[in-house]
Amino acid sequence: MIKQLTIAVSGQGLHEFTSEVQAAVRDSGVIDGLCTLFIQHTSASLMIQENADASAKHDLERWLNRLVPEDDSLYTHNAEGPDDMPAHIKSALTTTSLSVPISDGRLGLGTWQGVYVWEHRHGAARRRVLLHIGE
Repeated sequence: MIKQLTIAVSGQGLHEFTSEVQAAVRDSGVIDGLCTLFIQHTSASLMIQENADASAKHDLERWLNRLVPEDDSLYTHNAEGPDDMPAHIKSALTTTSLSVPISDGRLGLGTWQGVYVWEHRHGAARRRVLLHIGE
């Protein structure tokens, strides 16, 4: 089964959508299998990360922004603004797909794990994530 989710993001940062993925798994009827996620964008990525303490998200976001600054004079790809090329680099350094086991009809995530879109642009957007759910 393939399903498309549209995740509304308010701007740069980690945006959790674990409950939407879990609902799709439940609706699929798959008991034991695999859920593969793929984001259809080049300036956002996917991540499994802690969802209990917001300071983990905050620290990750600040660290990546320090690693990939917006004011690098080497960038030539800037037609869409100063956050455009840094967003592509951040996406290249992270990941655009994830695989999560399904066990007993539920995502096989750990206690403190959640699934996130990591938005690398400043503006609000609607990001498309494809799910492939199978046995």
